[in-house]
Amino acid sequence: MHCEHLHPARAWRIRGRSDRTRSGRGALTHSVRILRLGILDYEEASRLQEELAAARAQGAIDDVLLLVQHPPVITVGRGGGWDDILASRQALRREGVQVLATDRGGKATYHGPGQLVAYPVFEVPAAELYRFVWRLEEAAIRALKVYGLAAGRLEEHPGVWVDGQKIAAVGLAVRDGITRHGLALNVAPKMEHFELLVPCGISDRGVTSIERELGLAVGVSEVTNHFERAFASVFARQMVPVERAELSGLMRSEPASESEPVVTQPTWLWRAISREAEQATDRVARLLADLGLHTVCQEAHCPNIAECFGQHTATFMILGDTCTRGCRFCAVHHGQPQALDAGEPQRLAQAAERLGLRHVVVTSVTRDDLPDGGAGQFATTIRAVRRRLPGATVEVLVPDFAGSQAALQTVLDAGPDVWNHNVETVPRLYGRVRPQANYGRSLEVLAWCKTQAPHVITKSGLMLGLGERTAEVLRVLSDLRGVSCDVLTMGQYLQPTERQLPVTRYVPPQEFGWYQEKAEAMGFRAVASGPLVRSSYHAEALLEMGHLPDDGMLPAGVEPETHSSALSE
Repeated sequence: MHCEHLHPARAWRIRGRSDRTRSGRGALTHSVRILRLGILDYEEASRLQEELAAARAQGAIDDVLLLVQHPPVITVGRGGGWDDILASRQALRREGVQVLATDRGGKATYHGPGQLVAYPVFEVPAAELYRFVWRLEEAAIRALKVYGLAAGRLEEHPGVWVDGQKIAAVGLAVRDGITRHGLALNVAPKMEHFELLVPCGISDRGVTSIERELGLAVGVSEVTNHFERAFASVFARQMVPVERAELSGLMRSEPASESEPVVTQPTWLWRAISREAEQATDRVARLLADLGLHTVCQEAHCPNIAECFGQHTATFMILGDTCTRGCRFCAVHHGQPQALDAGEPQRLAQAAERLGLRHVVVTSVTRDDLPDGGAGQFATTIRAVRRRLPGATVEVLVPDFAGSQAALQTVLDAGPDVWNHNVETVPRLYGRVRPQANYGRSLEVLAWCKTQAPHVITKSGLMLGLGERTAEVLRVLSDLRGVSCDVLTMGQYLQPTERQLPVTRYVPPQEFGWYQEKAEAMGFRAVASGPLVRSSYHAEALLEMGHLPDDGMLPAGVEPETHSSALSE
């Protein structure tokens, strides 16, 4: 059991403080990732806490609660306590009890199977530390109340007590405002092991357990469920269960190699397709084929094609179906393109009219073979749509045009409502994922548009699951806000065919929700973040969410950031 010299009376006195804590890294968010690890070696649990604490201090992850049991071990805190170990080394070896030093407060304590240990890795300002300890104790008290046990606190000792005997103890270490260690609740441990030491250096008080108090067996899993609910209530936080592999993916220091085995695709990516959606998809596909048009939905094997076609929407892809670049995530054919199709813009506008679109999304393959990169075709297409559908809005998802400002200006002069250019992934992975692209240039494409036309909504997106680190993703979001990007999309990378890069990790929906919270807090006007989100997914709804004020000006005090240009005149 942990013990720490934090006086409980002081915790009682600050009881009325706000449940929201703040620090230089910002307010704690509403959700807590909770990880049940079963029986885990104490040293391994300590290493995991260190890794999580470092990631939390960097803002790479939110608060985490680890719930574990340990093999038999006596730990000695900073307060000493070696004299409180009563058994000889030979006796400890015979009982299979290890002895380890630790950096928490307090003296000698015991952990073993049958004891629920909770390690909260939380950001806690110094002024809120006693309140935090009080809450931790309160969670145990409420969990014990479920079993009819009247647990409480003692004035002279920290922890949780039942009839003067300790049933749970608290011990914390705090570094850079991040907590480690935590609370140990005796459910049904081997009580004889407590006789090997003076628990927490308190010789005049005994130790008890739920099993001993009730006189019947109680499972640790059952108690864990009650503690988790009590913790969520006391801390007023939403508990988000995660697997250890998911947390490891957040903290991994190197991307997975392409040879690593990929886990089975999770069920949250599966979708049932109705007969009506299939029929609608066939109708839209026939219309596009009849008009000789391409869509990124078809060419890139988009997982949402049935939903979008079923709603009579599509993202048109101009400049043919062959790309001059070979991005390793993309299923669009690359090679030597054919000549431009002069009738393509008019047929696209006709298709948009027949589909009854109110918001038209136009993207393209990259055409480095053309002097203007295809910018003229974009402009002609926008104007053709305007003539056919004067009330519709137009969104363009443009390539980088090899950094040509003249090409960008050509497209912008045609008057799109939304200017989309995807950064796709984090800078470190560009060489592997987008070898012919440049991260800085992609930011410049967005920054240039906002500088030239502040009223145009700018938008960008990136994929997760290619080996990125959480801190890198957050940095990309910060970079995008730095160029006044208005709208953000984030989705799971899915390997289109065996020729493209494999998925290194399937990001769970809860994590996408966490990124959405972070992005919204950074000031994005609209965010779509989820496993199946794509760049133009629900584009019309995002446009409505992301609209700037009617005067077309940025809010007071907000200026588009200027950069040393990576674009050519």
